[in-house]
Amino acid sequence: MTIEPPLDTPDNVSHRKIIQVSLRTGPPTREELLAHYPPKFTWHQLKTFVNSGDLGLLKRDKALQKRYNAWSPGVVKEHGSLENYLINHRLQWGKPDTLSLLPSALDSDIRLKDGSISSSKSNQFLPPLPPDAPEYFKADMPFDSEFISIIQNDWPYSVPIEIEHTLIWSRVPIFHPDLIPAEVDTRIQQDGLCGFTGTNELPPSPSTLPECLPALAEWGITMEKLVRSPRGNPEIEEMVRNAGREIDGFVKRRWVEREWETAWFVNPPHFQRIQSVRGLAHIHVFAKKKD
Repeated sequence: MTIEPPLDTPDNVSHRKIIQVSLRTGPPTREELLAHYPPKFTWHQLKTFVNSGDLGLLKRDKALQKRYNAWSPGVVKEHGSLENYLINHRLQWGKPDTLSLLPSALDSDIRLKDGSISSSKSNQFLPPLPPDAPEYFKADMPFDSEFISIIQNDWPYSVPIEIEHTLIWSRVPIFHPDLIPAEVDTRIQQDGLCGFTGTNELPPSPSTLPECLPALAEWGITMEKLVRSPRGNPEIEEMVRNAGREIDGFVKRRWVEREWETAWFVNPPHFQRIQSVRGLAHIHVFAKKKD
């Protein structure tokens, strides 16, 4: 397939020049995403899905998912399991992400300065948390904390190419009783947490979701298939927002609001029981650089 590069292509290639993009295997490059996996969702639709209450609406391109399914057995063969691959190779705790083929604009300077990585094919487990580890994920955690790993999603969801999809993996809990009042615990256990930064506008109302569902047609999503809690009164909604205050504060520090707009979410705990690394939660951040 061919693509036309955007006007701001760093190598100064004319935007009228057509570039051939070969389809490789393994995690995709930015050029491959543009050429072979064009986004299914707009930024507005993405924010609507995040705010809908059903985080299962966020999808990866089906062809890219097929590519992931073909790639993962080789990783399991080399590292023993996807869990070992993540723990002993991909998650460089406390270090910048120098492994991604889809680097963040926030890491551009760091990638040039720090190319060192540690890697092991062994079945090492994460060491126990030290006594001074925080009880849960906190807004003021250093970006180079040994308890977190901030990486780009190597297999991003089907979002516009200018949207960065970042994962914040955490060795300390993200959900914690000190943060979640009993009145909203059941809801958060089902729906997870989400938030928005960098804009004064309210996020798209869940009531507008039917207008966005055509973008999910190939996944067979209908309103009847949604799994989400009903909205509560203003007091309940404030409790839910406040339960994500530590995440929201961290996101605002990392993605400064005058420069970035973000939508973030954390899958509910029952999702985390089937994720790649049991016992390690992670935060998804979709970040859009402002003009």
